[in-house]
Amino acid sequence: MINPQSDEQELLRSEQADVPEGEPYDLLGIGIGPFNLGLAALLQKTDVKAVFCERKPQFDWHSGMLLEGTTLQVPFFADLVTMADPTHPLSYLNYLHEHGRLYHFYFLERFHIPRREYNHYCQWAASKLPSCRFGSEVADVRLVERGGVKLFEAVIRDTASGAAHRVLARDLVLGVGSVPHVPRPMSGFGITEGVLHAADYLKHRERCLSACKVTVIGSGQSAGEVFLDLLQEQRNYGYRLDWLTRSKGFLPMEYSKLGLEHFSPDYTSYFYNLPAAVKDRVRASQDLLYKGISAKTIADIYDQLYEAGVGGGQPDVGLLALTEVEGIQLAAGEDAAQCRLTCRHVEQDRTFSHDSEIVILATGYRHAVPGCLEPLRGLLAWDEQERFEVTEDYRLVWKDHEVANRIYVQNGELHTHGVGAPDLGLGAHRNSVIINGLTGQTVYPLRKRNVFQQFGLQEAEHTAAAAAELHGEAAGGTGRTGASTPEAAGAAGEGSGKT
Repeated sequence: MINPQSDEQELLRSEQADVPEGEPYDLLGIGIGPFNLGLAALLQKTDVKAVFCERKPQFDWHSGMLLEGTTLQVPFFADLVTMADPTHPLSYLNYLHEHGRLYHFYFLERFHIPRREYNHYCQWAASKLPSCRFGSEVADVRLVERGGVKLFEAVIRDTASGAAHRVLARDLVLGVGSVPHVPRPMSGFGITEGVLHAADYLKHRERCLSACKVTVIGSGQSAGEVFLDLLQEQRNYGYRLDWLTRSKGFLPMEYSKLGLEHFSPDYTSYFYNLPAAVKDRVRASQDLLYKGISAKTIADIYDQLYEAGVGGGQPDVGLLALTEVEGIQLAAGEDAAQCRLTCRHVEQDRTFSHDSEIVILATGYRHAVPGCLEPLRGLLAWDEQERFEVTEDYRLVWKDHEVANRIYVQNGELHTHGVGAPDLGLGAHRNSVIINGLTGQTVYPLRKRNVFQQFGLQEAEHTAAAAAELHGEAAGGTGRTGASTPEAAGAAGEGSGKT
């Protein structure tokens, strides 16, 4: 690890450096996904001078998985702005109004909107936000000094022309999202070898449909949607279709109403204040809160399998859980299978081979530190697993606590803030926290109580319980806990949801 003091000497450029044109921005956003796009929208209500840069030529949200018939897994309230400001002109309902689709949606009677329409809605919103610059890649960010004031200096490159310019900003917000995760045993292959990530499925869909054998690997929603799409087309193309997962089964995502309350500001606050080791242990047990398959997708798959068996037919399909892929080799044969997977059944501890012409890796995504932050890496604080240290209000932590410039993070704090970090429904809340911090004002009020259940003991309850344990017998009481204030008394009641 680089010495922080030498880092600062190297990274704080002198005042003699060329000064970029224009006044510093208050905020530079790196990446424009739904979260930073929502932040740009909600900042319209403020005087914050912001610019957001995205290397893609236009807004595109998981374009490789915009399959016909797929929907968001959260209600339409989880748009860019509604959960912070339902009256905002860039709400989903106003999008429908401007496109003459309000009555269509009214009669549709669905809470979960088509994924393709959500993408189009975000493109519509982006077109109305001058602060959003597409085709602009942030290539490098450094901490510099101008007139005794520390600022971020960023090199912005036009992805079409290659031309570069520099901008200054007081604060940053990272919204670069995640990148496809390929487990090490399956890395090193590409579409040339017949291996692709589900993130690129639509791009290579025709290649998949023309294959003799197709295998999907994974256990989440993406795996289920790709498998269902291929299953629906199987009778037209006649390929063999397999689905392998190391999970215990093809299990549904937790979608009970009380379970969904984990995706709330209340649970986020509770989780943040747990010890780090406890957080990791808790999060490891919560996969089905955000990694399972929707019950509808599972039902649709089962219906397709059932229909394929009408009249005594047997679909040429295999589904095998508890199966770990330990490696891939090229193995071209007369049956046109070019990939040979070495697999192990976890419970039986038995190894077997599986051949397939196409292998689709629905193995999820991971959060990568953007390369443009490399000059700042040595100045930031990291935990023992080389993850960002993040404050409760979504700021990265500097090793030198005297640095006043802020770097906010969007959807890079799963390890500190819990399962709600990637959830679209919490994006407006996080942006409200960020905006209130940027302005030093309560631009968007934050409610302390949002759900019915309570996560953990409140401070007053904890203190009262400890006192009762120590003095209960001497006082002749029952040990029942109390509260010191009316508000605390309300918080101690069942269903407060206050954390």
